[in-house]
Amino acid sequence: MKSVLILGIGNILQSDDGLGVHIVNEILDSGLPLPDHVEIVDGGTAGLDLIPLMQGKDRIIIVDALGVDDAPGSVYRLKPEHCISGNSRLSLHEVGIMQVLRTLRLLGDDPVIEIIGIVPQDVTTLDMTISEPVRRSIPIAVKTVLDAALQ
Repeated sequence: MKSVLILGIGNILQSDDGLGVHIVNEILDSGLPLPDHVEIVDGGTAGLDLIPLMQGKDRIIIVDALGVDDAPGSVYRLKPEHCISGNSRLSLHEVGIMQVLRTLRLLGDDPVIEIIGIVPQDVTTLDMTISEPVRRSIPIAVKTVLDAALQ
């Protein structure tokens, strides 16, 4: 079993909402050599169906849109406790992932979890492409994801 999971989440049909998926696909398509213990998954909008993929991992890196008052394309590296759904300053666009993480812990798994959050420009337009500011941040996001996964 692979001990590190890089998980991209979001809806690729809604512009920047799918940026987590776009970033993990960028890593997969790059041909970068990854250690055998690292698994990369496009989690899309799977919600609680992600739990079996997450169980038994030592480290999970989640890539998603991050609702924060900052320039689109800004990249953040945080612990889940800094991402709270609702009216907090930092929130994951896909707030369901926080319920997934709580459920994972209730089931007895307690991996180290980090979130790589990228500030979106547009999460409502039905479009399979991401905005230009987010597109320009992809190399930084990829490096941040790999740094988190390979430490």
